[in-house]
Amino acid sequence: MPHPAEIPKRIVFTGGSGLAGQHVINKLSQHGHQILNIDLSPFPDPTIHTLKADLTDGHQTFNSLSCHFKVSEPFLEPVKTPDAVIHFAGIPRPMLVPDNELFRVNTMSSYNVIESACKLGIKKIILASSVTTYGVTYAEGDADWASFPVTEETPTTPMDVYAMSKLCTERIAESFARRFGVDIYCLRIGAVIPEDRFDSQFQSYVEEPEKWKVHGWTFTDARDLGNMCHAALLKDGLGFQIFNAVNDEITNYEETEPFLRRFCPNTPFTRKIEGFDGPISNRKIREMLGFREEFPWRARYKRENDEK
Repeated sequence: MPHPAEIPKRIVFTGGSGLAGQHVINKLSQHGHQILNIDLSPFPDPTIHTLKADLTDGHQTFNSLSCHFKVSEPFLEPVKTPDAVIHFAGIPRPMLVPDNELFRVNTMSSYNVIESACKLGIKKIILASSVTTYGVTYAEGDADWASFPVTEETPTTPMDVYAMSKLCTERIAESFARRFGVDIYCLRIGAVIPEDRFDSQFQSYVEEPEKWKVHGWTFTDARDLGNMCHAALLKDGLGFQIFNAVNDEITNYEETEPFLRRFCPNTPFTRKIEGFDGPISNRKIREMLGFREEFPWRARYKRENDEK
């Protein structure tokens, strides 16, 4: 008999039709989880049912989290409370809509999802936050990282509305986790690299490292992001937590600490960084959730380029 934590979950996933969401849902499906996608656009795979909803509307959000997972004639099973909600929906970066609209959509949808989930009795909520909260990616001008390695305790000092909306979501989550005694895990996700963009992105990462201070010389493989969500689903009882959701290593062949001292000479170190460990540290998600990287970049990039 499988351990209860390993039993597949019934998951409401918001924003699953987006770039990151598609890969995460595919990975979660491989782990056996049952998914209902909430989005304004359909999911490419018709076996994943998409319910079209505007999550800035509290009524639509509440109903989306308390409905069947697929259509049937007739409905033979009653509506069941989902085991978890994974919330990825929102405006994914600045300059897609006006700033005030980005803030409204991201904060209001997050509030509605968290409140509805808690009041429906859903005990696990996983939220997409961002490493942009550390204040470098969309800064006005060339900002320095506060310190290395970047951990979940590193100060968050953003100037942009996107990162600000993510910080607001984290504070909302902390409040509801305390009030309802549920698990809410916020994943500070790095630059998400899907498989079909690996070659072009990593060529630039490796050969033009001066361009990628804004990503902290760190990335998140889209499939490993699915593994991170899976690990979060399996670990209960942690309450409110923030995790850097990035892969293990720096996006360069030079060891991390000498690389950073060369490119960021004015940034202090709070501890020694061993070998090729990522400048944005994923130690917490590895230690607390048991995440193990499945798709390291180094072997694949070297192998593909050696064959050319």
